[in-house]
Amino acid sequence: MPVSKRFTAALLATSLLGTTACVTNQETGEREFPVRTAVGGAIGAIGGYLLGDLIAGGRSGQILGAGIGAIAGGAAGQYMDRQEARLRQQTRGTGIDVVRSGDEIILRMPNEAITFAYNRADVQSQYFGTLNQIAGVLAEFPSTAIDVYGHTDSSGSDAYNQDLSERRAQSVADYLASRGVNRVRMATRGFGERELLVNPERSESDRQANRRVEIRIAPVTQ
Repeated sequence: MPVSKRFTAALLATSLLGTTACVTNQETGEREFPVRTAVGGAIGAIGGYLLGDLIAGGRSGQILGAGIGAIAGGAAGQYMDRQEARLRQQTRGTGIDVVRSGDEIILRMPNEAITFAYNRADVQSQYFGTLNQIAGVLAEFPSTAIDVYGHTDSSGSDAYNQDLSERRAQSVADYLASRGVNRVRMATRGFGERELLVNPERSESDRQANRRVEIRIAPVTQ
């Protein structure tokens, strides 16, 4: 049972060029920026590491075995359209970016949206509300596989940052599971400082942009 695997070539080209595309949401009338140039860096909002297969994609059999139904291939786009609209509605004003490409959705949660205390991986209580909203939508649309990715800035050693990014990704996944998202749908991965959104880092603002968590969502199809 294949899971949607690739982003469109058009968005990849845009990402590599670091340009910013503005579109108008047909439901809200708001101008949105699905691809955002990183200040001080040369990369756009989607890194090459997101173009490969989902980690959770290998769990398709387990997902189906847990009683979660797959989506008919032709209906995947509409299913993800509805989920995207709900995610935009629930995250409006939180600082979270909702990025859509093909049948996949990326939720980019920068430091100002989901902040971890220094040298800590536990989600702070003031951000429970935001994650509750995300968890509610993910539970509402169960026929998807979910990857949670953790990232750090370049401060500290490679080994330390790798461990910290893994723990932060796991912390977010654990919280989502506690709010009703079936754990079998989720997988986590830490990237440490290897996938900096802003590079080189010239300020604390740049470092904050790189300290982020991303959630990647793709339909499980027949």
